[in-house]
Amino acid sequence: MAKKPQQLAIDTRPWRDTANHRPFVRIKNVTKKFGDVLAVHDVSLDIYRSELFCLLGGSGSGKSTLLRMLAGFEQPTSGTIEIDGQDMTDVAPYNRPVNMMFQSYALFPHMSVEQNIAYGLKRDHLPKGEIADRVAELLSLVKLQDYGRRRPHQLSGGQRQRVALARALAKRPKLLLLDEPLGALDKKLREETQFELVKIQESLGVTFIVVTHDQEEAMTLATRIGVMNQGEIAMIGEPTDIYEFPNSRFVANFIGSANMVEGTVTEDEPGHVRIRSAELGCDIYVGHGVDCAPDQLLWWAIRPEKMALSREKPFTAHDANVTAGIVEEIAYLGDISVYQVALESGKRIRVSQTNSVRGNPDAITWDEKVYITWSDNAGSVLTV
Repeated sequence: MAKKPQQLAIDTRPWRDTANHRPFVRIKNVTKKFGDVLAVHDVSLDIYRSELFCLLGGSGSGKSTLLRMLAGFEQPTSGTIEIDGQDMTDVAPYNRPVNMMFQSYALFPHMSVEQNIAYGLKRDHLPKGEIADRVAELLSLVKLQDYGRRRPHQLSGGQRQRVALARALAKRPKLLLLDEPLGALDKKLREETQFELVKIQESLGVTFIVVTHDQEEAMTLATRIGVMNQGEIAMIGEPTDIYEFPNSRFVANFIGSANMVEGTVTEDEPGHVRIRSAELGCDIYVGHGVDCAPDQLLWWAIRPEKMALSREKPFTAHDANVTAGIVEEIAYLGDISVYQVALESGKRIRVSQTNSVRGNPDAITWDEKVYITWSDNAGSVLTV
C-alpha cells in the first residue's frame, strides 16, 4: 500500500525538496569487499525521516550487505554512513539508534511472547512498571493482546512475525531495519501482513528500511524503492516512477512484466520520435522527445496492460502503433487474462486484459488472429 502523500511528515515528499530537508540516513560512496568479491560498489543513498524505504534486488545484488552495514554488523571497506546527522561508520551495533528484525524472526522458544518483547528492555535495566507498560502498548499495537503468555511454537507464522516486530520496536529505535520480514509467510498471509506493517509504521513514524526480493511487496510497502543490481543502485524512485518510467532495461524487466523490443530511430523531433522495429513489424510512434541520435539503436519497453487486443484492425494515427499476430497461449488469472501473441517475426508479446465480464463467451481465444495496439505514451524508450 503506497503511502498517501499526507501520511509522510510535514512535507509530503521531502526527497523532492532536498534544499529544505536533511536526510535522516545518508550513505556516501559506500563500498564493501569480501576478499576479491565486490559486494557493494560506491553506493550513495539518502533516506528521509519517517520513510518506509525498500531495497529491492535479486540474490547477490548487495541489498542485505548494505543493510548489515547500516546495522553495524559489517564495516564498509570505504565510504561513510550517517544516521540523524551522526557519523555511524565505525560505531558498534549496540551503540547505534538502530534495531534489526531478521528474516528468521529469531524469537526465544523458551520465552513467552511478553518475555520476548521485554528481553531488550530488561537488559537495559528499565523499571519493571515501565517494561510492563511498554510491552502492553506493543502487544496492542500488533493486535496480540491476548497472546502474551503463549510461546512462539503456539503462534501462527503471521503472529510470530508481529511478535518479532514488537520486540524490534520495544527499545524505540530511530531506525528499524527489516531483512525479508515477510519471506516466511504464505502468499495470502503475506499480503494481509503488508498492510498491517504499513499501518504500524505510519502510527509510530519510525523510519523503516526493508530489504526484499519481492517486487510486489516493495511496491505495496514503500514510499520509495532503491533497485539494486550487482552491488550498485540501478534506480531510486517512488513505486509509480519505478514501474511507469524505468531508466534501464534491467529495471523495466526486473519490476513487473515488460515487453522489450529493439528499434532504430527514424524520426527525431522535439515533440515526438518514430522508431522502426523489425521485431514488431511496425513503427512505434512516441509522443514526446527523446534524448537520442538519429539512427540510434535503442529499446522500447511496454507493460502488458498498456496494450489492447482486437479481432478487427483498428485505426491508428501516424501509421504506427499497430501490429498483428496469432494467440499462442492464454493464462487465466481470475481478474485478468494474459495473452501470449506470436508475431510474424517470431517475437512473442504479452498482453493482459481485465476479465470484466463474467464467463465472457466472446473472449478472444487460442489460435485467433489479433491486432495489438497502444497509445503514443504507453511505453518507455530506453537507451541503456
